[in-house]
Amino acid sequence: MRALLLATAALVATPAAAQDHAGHEGHEPSAQEPMDHAQHAVDLQEEPAMDHSQMDHSQHGQMDHSAMDHSGMDHATMDHSQMDHSAMDHSGMDHSQMDHSQHGQMDHAAMDIPMGPPPPRAFEGPQHAADLYFEPERMAAARAYNHAAHGGMSTGTMLVERLEARLADGHDAYVWDVSAWYGTSTDTLVFKSEGEGEFGGSVEDAEMQLLWGHAIGPFIDLQAGMRVDVEPDPTAHLAVGAAGLAPYMVHFDAAAFLSDEGDLTARIEAEHDMKFTQRLILQPRVEAELSAQDIPERGVGAGLSKIHVGARLRYEIVREFAPYVGVEYEAATGRTADFVRADGGDPDGVAVLLGLRFWF
Repeated sequence: MRALLLATAALVATPAAAQDHAGHEGHEPSAQEPMDHAQHAVDLQEEPAMDHSQMDHSQHGQMDHSAMDHSGMDHATMDHSQMDHSAMDHSGMDHSQMDHSQHGQMDHAAMDIPMGPPPPRAFEGPQHAADLYFEPERMAAARAYNHAAHGGMSTGTMLVERLEARLADGHDAYVWDVSAWYGTSTDTLVFKSEGEGEFGGSVEDAEMQLLWGHAIGPFIDLQAGMRVDVEPDPTAHLAVGAAGLAPYMVHFDAAAFLSDEGDLTARIEAEHDMKFTQRLILQPRVEAELSAQDIPERGVGAGLSKIHVGARLRYEIVREFAPYVGVEYEAATGRTADFVRADGGDPDGVAVLLGLRFWF
C-alpha cells in the first residue's frame, strides 16, 4: 500500500515540475506539450492594471537616482506643474555645466519702464482725487495737518560766514559777515550785518539789515526789508533782493538798496564750496558793488564801484566750526577809483586772510 502511494505522488509531481522554467536554463518544451504563447499574451492583457495609488512611495527619496540613465526619458511630456520643487536639494547640482548662453538674448527693450517726466495724462482729473470718495472738508483738514507736520515747523540758525583778519601792505584790517534767520521753510525773518575796520582804529563801514524772506522756488527766497548804515554816515535804505542756491551749487545773495536820500545801489555776492575731503573745503568767492549815480560824500562812483575776488581754504574741525586761510584781491573801479586816488589811497591790492567760520 505504501509503495502504491509513493508511485502516485511521483506521477502527480512530474507535470508540475515540467512547467517550471524559471530554474532550468536551456529547457525546451516537449513536442507532446507545446506552449501557446499567443494565449499567454492574451492572458497578460486580461490582467487588471496595477493600482499605484495604494503603493508605498515613502522610500522613494532613499533611492539612488545617480545610477539611473535618464538620457532616454522624454521630459517634454512630463507635467512639472504639480511637482514640489521647494523640497528639492539643489546643493549637489553642478551649475557650471548649465547652458546660460540664452540669458543674454532677453529682450530688455520690451520692458515698459517709464523714464523722464510724468506724461500729461498724469495731471488729468481733479487735483485731489480723494475728495471724490471722502468728505472734502475732512480731506482739506488732513492736508493742512500734513503740511504743518512736515513743512510748517519753525527753525533758526546763526551763521558767521566771515570773521577774519586782512593782512595787506600798510592796511591791516578786520572784517565780519554775519547772518541769522528764524522761521519756516516758506517764510523767515532774516538779520544780516557786515562791516570792516582797522586794527587799533575806528570802524570804517558797518551796516545791519532786517528782512522778511519768502520762498519763491525750491532754492530761492525773495527778501525785502530795511538796511541801516551805521558808519561812515547813518543812512537808511529800503532793501529788495533774492538769496539762495543757483545751478552748480553756487550760493548767491543779490540785493538793491534805495537810500533815504534817493541813491540807488546794488550788491551781488556768490560763493561755491569745493570739497577736497569731507572736512577740507575750498571756497571761491566774488563780490561786486554797483551804483546808479555818483555819491561823492561816500567816495562812490557810478557803475561798477568795487569788486572782490578771492578764495578761502577752511578745515572743518567739526561741521559747526572751521578756521580758514585765504587770499583776496580788492579793487575800486571807474569813478570810485578816481575818488580813492584823489584821497591819496591805492585803488587795488591783495590781502592775506586768516579767519573763522562757524554757525549754531
